[in-house]
Amino acid sequence: MSTSRIPAIATPLTVTRPEDLGQLIRQTRKRQALTLETLAGLCGVSIRFLSELENGRASCGLGRVLLVLETLGIELSAQPTDIDT
Repeated sequence: MSTSRIPAIATPLTVTRPEDLGQLIRQTRKRQALTLETLAGLCGVSIRFLSELENGRASCGLGRVLLVLETLGIELSAQPTDIDT
């Protein structure tokens, strides 16, 4: 996919709920002046899917979520929490 992206702000975010990720996606989309319709077209997903994702619906498919993140220039990383066992 060849889209021109505005880099996301490089502030780490701890995501503990679907709503956290949805808020990041909405803020980044708006900062890049993209409408739901435009971003949906760039990602090849429906406007409804993006709306549900931004509103924290937990059942959104991970593959499509990752596609939206990539299109917006957001890198998702995960690391284990420090748990004493």
